Amino acid sequence: MLFCLACLAAFAIVVIAALLVGLRLFAYFTLGVCRSKASMKGKTVVITGANSGIGKETARDLAKRGAKVIMACRNLETANKARDEIIEGTGNKDVIVKKLDLSSLKSVREFAEDVKRSISKLDVLIHNAGTADMFKSKTTEDGLEYTMATNHFGPFLLTHLLIELLKQSAPSRIVVVGSELYRLAALNLDKLNPIGTLPAYLYYVSKCANIVFSQELARRLADTGVTVNCLHPGMIDSGIWRNVPFPLNLPLQLLIKGFFKTPEQGAQTTILLAVSEELEGVTGKYYLDCKEFFLSNRVKDPAKGKKLWELSENFVGLEPTDPHI
Repeated sequence: MLFCLACLAAFAIVVIAALLVGLRLFAYFTLGVCRSKASMKGKTVVITGANSGIGKETARDLAKRGAKVIMACRNLETANKARDEIIEGTGNKDVIVKKLDLSSLKSVREFAEDVKRSISKLDVLIHNAGTADMFKSKTTEDGLEYTMATNHFGPFLLTHLLIELLKQSAPSRIVVVGSELYRLAALNLDKLNPIGTLPAYLYYVSKCANIVFSQELARRLADTGVTVNCLHPGMIDSGIWRNVPFPLNLPLQLLIKGFFKTPEQGAQTTILLAVSEELEGVTGKYYLDCKEFFLSNRVKDPAKGKKLWELSENFVGLEPTDPHI
């Protein structure tokens, strides 16, 4: 009897191990890779959250292609280290760090003014920065829920403040890093500033808002020469998981190290949308692993996009003198 149980246990371990190896191989062989050789010389790119993770790898790749890269980051210490590393590795000295805290509307406005003073064209705006927490709910100085402020409201305002520069530089691009996790959330437009809601769930909600925003933005910018596309980078081994508390982080770390993409692998779809000559003029699409992917009908609803837009304008305090889209 004991021998049979031992055999069953051994068989189960072998099956589980084989399944895990199979999943790992599947993940590896289905990775999307940006194969575009397009040069970015003479082009200027703003990347939010470029001090680590896929943002840093995106900045590295675009610098290697010759772009002027503006790294928009909250943590200047890590951003400056990343910039120095990128310059050393690519030989491109036109990599600049500027302070941007997307959770602060004041910081967003200051950053936008700084950018408009320092450059005369903007070819690509990449909304990459994002934050996620598990349990700790926070409210910003503007009275906004922290996750939604960083992941949605800040990028929404920044897009408005830089839109004229993007239009003047057309053809230009806006790339929004979303997530397939949007499918796990419902975007409650009656509670778009959900103070007190579990932050872990609000990450999913904010990603849903990102996609609805990108769809509405693409509709509003039709025929302007500014394209808008969003993407799912995959599940990434990056700093966004650092807020998962002990002991939940232990099994998560095993999962991350075993099956998640590296930041370089996760940056591939962002890079594709920023540089590919084949995507010139393509707008309003969603990509996964460097291929177009389907969206659920609920995030493509124009009525929902319009309402999200109007509510967001109020939450970010868009002034009559600000650019409107």
